[in-house]
Amino acid sequence: MTPHIALLGDSIFDNHVYTGGEPDVVTHLRDLLPSPWAATLCAVDGATTSDFGKQLKRVPAHVTHTVLSIGGNDALMNADLLNLPVRSTAEALDRFGERLETFERSYGWALEAVLALGRKTTVCTIYNGNLGASEAPRARLALMMFNDVIVRAALQHSVDIVDLRLICTQPGDYANPIEPSGPGGRKIAAAIAAALGAVGTPRRKSTATGG
Repeated sequence: MTPHIALLGDSIFDNHVYTGGEPDVVTHLRDLLPSPWAATLCAVDGATTSDFGKQLKRVPAHVTHTVLSIGGNDALMNADLLNLPVRSTAEALDRFGERLETFERSYGWALEAVLALGRKTTVCTIYNGNLGASEAPRARLALMMFNDVIVRAALQHSVDIVDLRLICTQPGDYANPIEPSGPGGRKIAAAIAAALGAVGTPRRKSTATGG
C-alpha cells in the first residue's frame, strides 16, 4: 500500500492563512516526502478536542498514517487560570487540576477516536509559542501540565510523539505569538517526516525563506 499521511488537529497544521504566502505545513510535507509518499490535510484552524470528531470523516480510506496535533486551543480556552486570583498555591493547583481533568478526558477521547481508524498514529505536543517576556514563563509552566496529559496518553497507547517544544524554538518559527510561520512549518513537516521514517530524496526543495 502506498504510504499516505493524514494531518489532523488545529492550526499547527492548518496554518496557510498565517504564512504570508509561504508554504504551509502540508505543502512543506509534500515537498519533503520521498515518492511515493503522500499527505492530506484534515486539520481545521481553531479545532479543539471537543469538536474534533468531524475531521475523522475527512480521512481518506487509503491513508496509512495519522498525525494528531490538537490541544493548543483547549489550553488557550483556559488561559484565564494564569491571572486568576487565588489565596494559596494549593488553591491554584486545585483550579488547574479541575481543568486538566476535563482536558484529559477530552484528549483521551480524541486520541482513541483516531486510533480506532486503525492507522499508524503519531501525536504532537503543544509548543510554547512566541509570547511576550512577561507572559512566556507562566505560559510555559502551564503548558507543561497540558503536555503531560498528551505525553501520558501517547505512552498509554504506545503512540509515537513529536515534541514541538523542541522543534519550534526561534521567534522566526512563528507568524504571530501562537501560529507557525512558513519556516516554522517546514521544521514541523521535517520532524513529522523523520518520525514516520519517510526518508529518501525529497520531491523538490522547499520554497520557504528564513531559518
